[in-house]
Amino acid sequence: MSIKVYGIKNCNTMKKTFDFLVEKGVEYEFIDYKKQKPDAPLLEGFLEKTDLASLVNKKGTTYRKMSDEQKSALENEETAIPILEENSSMIKRPVIVYKDGSLSLGFDSEEIAGHLK
Repeated sequence: MSIKVYGIKNCNTMKKTFDFLVEKGVEYEFIDYKKQKPDAPLLEGFLEKTDLASLVNKKGTTYRKMSDEQKSALENEETAIPILEENSSMIKRPVIVYKDGSLSLGFDSEEIAGHLK
């Protein structure tokens, strides 16, 4: 099994990730949220390995445009998952799932390299 990289193709952080993985000769499967929306089981699987605060991208415009009520709904898994299913751009990018089942969030070349060993 190759690693799985989840995100949005046009994102600059994703482009850095792709370039890094190609440079390291790593085979990966890319899952584009715009073509294959994340579903509740996928998001729940991510949340078994990371916390909600880390998974939600609070720096993006989608989050900044939300009402305070919507933002507070993102602090509880039960109410956050439906929001993230519909607004996949609010999920930190990339989410990388490695062969051993661990995952990393965002582009950090040292962290990614550590998982590839």
